[in-house]
Formats: sequence, structure tokens, C-alpha cells
Amino acid sequence: MTDPHAETAEQQARVLAQALPFLRRYAGATVVVKYGGHAMGDERLAAMFGADIALLKQVGVNPVVVHGGGPQINDMLKRLAIKSTFVDGLRVTDAAMVEVVEMVLAGTVNKQVAGLITRAGALAVGICGKDGGLIRARKLQRTVRDPDSNIERALDLGFVGEPEQVDVRVIHALTGAGLIPVIAPVGMDAHGQTYNINADTVAGAVAGALGATRLLMLTDVPGVLDREGRLIPEMTVAEVRARIADGVITGGMIPKVETCVDAVQRGVKGAAILDGRQPHACLLELFIEGGLGTLVTP
Repeated sequence: MTDPHAETAEQQARVLAQALPFLRRYAGATVVVKYGGHAMGDERLAAMFGADIALLKQVGVNPVVVHGGGPQINDMLKRLAIKSTFVDGLRVTDAAMVEVVEMVLAGTVNKQVAGLITRAGALAVGICGKDGGLIRARKLQRTVRDPDSNIERALDLGFVGEPEQVDVRVIHALTGAGLIPVIAPVGMDAHGQTYNINADTVAGAVAGALGATRLLMLTDVPGVLDREGRLIPEMTVAEVRARIADGVITGGMIPKVETCVDAVQRGVKGAAILDGRQPHACLLELFIEGGLGTLVTP
């Protein structure tokens, strides 16, 4: 009769043996993780995420977390009876709203995410793009084309920004002290004006500025899918552009793959889009052959 405990121990040993080459590969590497989507709203997945980030630190990886918080902002705006509107997936942000965005992202959500990691046994510190001059922001300039006249016009999204410059000294100070930075996507321009910035964009800019080994974008889909709905495990920058052009990559996936392309062109060795609803998604992407989602490489 087979001993079930022996079978379990053998399976665990096999997993460790398979992961060992990847542990060596990522020892000392910087991995930027964009955390958001439904994984943030599920307590079980959130606890797993915190434990996984703590484990990465404990095995010699340097994780840096950038988080979103759209649902939490929506909840607070609803409580304050402030109406919110979106254009092309971006929140139109007036002066009153940017204060709420900063309060929620750099306050409540930021400390919750840092707390998840700290409770799991690592030391995480919550910061935002305004801290230590991390993110110099500028107003996001967008144009829209009128479908009837085909004339382009400038679109004013209010205090919605994009990274103009990333100063990673505060990140190096934290990681050098054995801490895990948890970054809220709020930045400030040269005049002290606060801007709300898309978390994906911040994650890509931070990864590029750090020259990270990996950027992991946790989403609510398995990755990039082909026309038959099958996962595309890996794409080069040229293949991404071709699949956008031929309509395979559409809708909300376009800005995500464009963030990945921008990151690898800035020096990131690989950027992956993966399903944050999958338990232990970050570990599976990094430590199993072939990964979990879609990897974009130069």
C-alpha cells in the first residue's frame, strides 16, 4: 500500500526541483508587479498575493508592487455623491475628485496592500509617486475623432496625468534596506499639482526606469488570446504590433500590451500579462516552464 504522506512529500520535492533553476535565474532580480482587478477584491486571493510577494523577497528576488484601486475610488465617490465619468477607460478627474483619488489610492488602498505583504512575513512600505520625487507627472494629452465630421479635437481629462520622469532613488533606498516598495499611482508636476495616473502606465514606467528583469501585469483574463480564444504564450514586439494591426488584439488589451512593449523597449527583459484570479499567479509565471500568461519580449 502506498503511503499518502510519502506521495505528498515526493510531489513537493518534485515541485521544488523544477523551481530551483528559476530561483537561481531570478536571484537578485527586480520584478515589478502591477496588482489590480478582481484579485484585489477577493480576500483569499489578496492574502495569497501578499504571501507570494513576501516569498519572492525571501528567496532573493526584489519585488516592487504598483497597485490600482478603481473600485475603491468608485465606492468612495458614491459615498460622497460625486459623479464619475470615463473617456476611453480613463477617469475624468476634476479638482475635488483628485483629492478623493489621492486619499483612496495613497491612503486606504496603499496601506492595505502593504499590510497584506507585511502580515505574510516581509516588510512592505507604502508610498506614492509624490514621495521622494518618484514620479514627475504631466497632464495627459488625448485627442478624439468625431465620427461624423472625422475632425480630431483635444480632450480635457482634468487632472489625469502620465509619467514624465521616474526617479528611482527612493525605490533603491527601500529595496537596499530589505523593504518592499508598494506604490500608489499618484504623481506630481513641477508646480506641485497632483495627478491621477493609470496604474498600468506607472508600473511600466517604473519597470523601465529600474531596468527590471520582469514586469508582471495582473489582469482579469488569462493573457493575450488568438482568434480561437487560445492563449498566446509569447510574443515579440513586432508580433504584438502585427496582431494589433490585424485585429487579433483589440479593446482594453491594446493599452496593456502597449505598456508591455514600452517597458521592454526601455530595457525590461520581459513583460507578462497574466490572470490575477489564478492563485499564486506570480509564482507560476516566474517559476514554472513556459509561465502562466503571455510574455512580451524585445
